[in-house]
Amino acid sequence: MTAKSDCVKIVGEESVLADKKILASFARDDGGSQGSPPACVVKPRSAEEVREIVLMANARGYALVPVSSGEPHSRGDTVPATEGAVIVDLSGMKRVLRMDRRNKVAMVEPGVTFGELRDAAAQEGLRVLTPLLPRPSKSVLGSALEREPMLIPKYHWDMTDPLMCVEVVFGTGDVFRTGSAAGPGTLEEQWAVGCAQKNPMGPGQTDFLRLVQGSQGSMGIVTWGTVKLELLPGVEKAFLVTADEFGALQDFAYTILKFKLPDLCLILNGAALGAITEKGGGDMPPWTLAYSISGYTYMPRERVEYLEKDVADIASAAGVKPARTAGDVDAGELARMMGAPCPPPHWKTRARGACREVFFLTTLDRVPAFLAAVDGEMSAHGFDARDLGVYVQPIRQGTGCHLEMDFFYDPGSEEDTRKARALHEGVSRACIEMGGFFSRPYGGWADLAYGRAPDAVAALARIKDILDPRGVMNPGRLCFGKEG
Repeated sequence: MTAKSDCVKIVGEESVLADKKILASFARDDGGSQGSPPACVVKPRSAEEVREIVLMANARGYALVPVSSGEPHSRGDTVPATEGAVIVDLSGMKRVLRMDRRNKVAMVEPGVTFGELRDAAAQEGLRVLTPLLPRPSKSVLGSALEREPMLIPKYHWDMTDPLMCVEVVFGTGDVFRTGSAAGPGTLEEQWAVGCAQKNPMGPGQTDFLRLVQGSQGSMGIVTWGTVKLELLPGVEKAFLVTADEFGALQDFAYTILKFKLPDLCLILNGAALGAITEKGGGDMPPWTLAYSISGYTYMPRERVEYLEKDVADIASAAGVKPARTAGDVDAGELARMMGAPCPPPHWKTRARGACREVFFLTTLDRVPAFLAAVDGEMSAHGFDARDLGVYVQPIRQGTGCHLEMDFFYDPGSEEDTRKARALHEGVSRACIEMGGFFSRPYGGWADLAYGRAPDAVAALARIKDILDPRGVMNPGRLCFGKEG
């Protein structure tokens, strides 16, 4: 028996792929990660089939690598680290199982993309809490499980947001529901009494969602999840604040976030803004803070008017000036663009054809120190500063931020590729030494992050042994060896 024939028994011939080109495409990704070609790709259509695949893997000893987003991939978590693995492609599970306007929550399967959920939510007067310009094939649940930062900090209360509850098939083959979805009663019985699977805590006093979120598929496979939505604004007005130095925007950002005034709120350097708008990074302001203010159902215009005045007062005190345009960039156009998936090519590859990312969590006041360290690394590696895109996303209502450095390079040049790889390693090491928190430790970052936390590694190993004792779930990721 082979992995392919075992999978065919579960999902049928048409849902198992074994073409050599397809298998070879999973052995590497656009971020430079390389691994082993999988034995096959299986495309389940239901939670029941997912469970049967996990039970089969336990019986036969196959490694499973769950994938929910379409290509391109770039962070290494979808590349098998062991030979003979099975890619579990969940992109065909595309149902929006429930849309609840009253509770502002949607229940979706892992194949639902941001564009698909955006269209469904808009029909109910709701909007999706998106990360910055996701690619069209990006899974909503895949993004939420990986804790990609969302653009509206005032709705980001906890690191699990906007993810609420999930149904997960653990590595044992057991089906488990987290938070309020755990019961009592079936989902239908819960809906009948007004429950919306919106409380992520539990069951009991254990937050099981945190064991699954950020695990890169090493604990189990999520078959559906509930995600928090918000009302579509009746009126929305966007602004840009430019500065020559990042520090000039810091006090303004902290203050407007403290009072939860803006919806959209993020900071980009000129290269990143130029790549996003396709207007040329060299003509962009050195730093731009983009924000929007909104009015909703009741007196929306009046709300926008007083918010605009409040923000203007804060800007004056901080020595900055909001404007509707910055050079060729229109604030409203930029806000609309950021609320939708990014048309290909993705903005990170527009400048030079490829990109290496370094991102982690810190606080806004520490960003200048990290940028100074990055400047030193770029000089040491002979990397052109004009090819550095910087994206700063406030999170948790401004109490922290996602700091991302994107190094644009030409993948057709061996010299460029070598420089980008060396710079990526050098910047990663320098930033973690300075206290950057790599909460999503992909690839080589895992050794850097978990090497500093032996107690956490020991605890996670015990949890892994309970939830995936045979080590079938994406072995070789995080702090788990190839044997699980």
